[in-house]
Amino acid sequence: MELGLNGKVVLITGGSKGIGLACALAFATEGARIAICSRSPKNVESARAKLKDAFGVAADLTDADAAGRMIHAVEDRMGPIDVLVNSAGAAKRTPPDDLTPAVWREAFDAKFFSYINVIDPVVRRMAKHGSGVIVSVIGAGGKVPSSIHLAGGSANAALMLATAGLGATYAGKGVRVVAVSPGLTETDRVVEGFAAAARLANISVDEARRRSVARIPLGRMASPSEIADAVLFLASARAAYITGVSLSVEGGQNPVVV
Repeated sequence: MELGLNGKVVLITGGSKGIGLACALAFATEGARIAICSRSPKNVESARAKLKDAFGVAADLTDADAAGRMIHAVEDRMGPIDVLVNSAGAAKRTPPDDLTPAVWREAFDAKFFSYINVIDPVVRRMAKHGSGVIVSVIGAGGKVPSSIHLAGGSANAALMLATAGLGATYAGKGVRVVAVSPGLTETDRVVEGFAAAARLANISVDEARRRSVARIPLGRMASPSEIADAVLFLASARAAYITGVSLSVEGGQNPVVV
């Protein structure tokens, strides 16, 4: 299937590992020109070794100025960004008894503002050019609350609302804004979540994993590449009439009408 991504400049935040790296690899196979961002220079270089001709920038995206410098570096090297994929940052899983206002704020810095600090300047640039797609990898925790993910889930929910609002606001300027909300996916972040769930329930990490997977109708967690496939479709010309929505990719775990 022709996706119309050949030659497109694609910036992927959090592109050095997990779902972000899977997205970078998937876009590269479609002939896109790839730029990745991560907080860790070491992780950037490790990912670039797997991505032919990719450009990499290390930046802490919770800092709006650092995010702005990263965007300038990408566009100076590669030209205007055609597709932005947000996959950087994740809020720590926190048992409810450990929540404090500081933890809530940290969760929003880690997840919400690490996305918004990039989305805000990029969507304006795309609007000036009259085209572009923004795909945010958010998470099912923004739709279904979890006792160990209340702060992070709230940040996810805020991103979903921002996606809907920005999608409607910029549709007339040729920019689509969409999101993918994965359920349990085989990444290091999910392993951290199992550890938090195990502490709360006083069970082993293996048992926490078993119980979580047992709640998925498809009977397994997603692979990062399966999430990347959804991102690729939404970013492509095949999804040209889709904007302002968050697509759940969770193996049927939360069957709801949306």
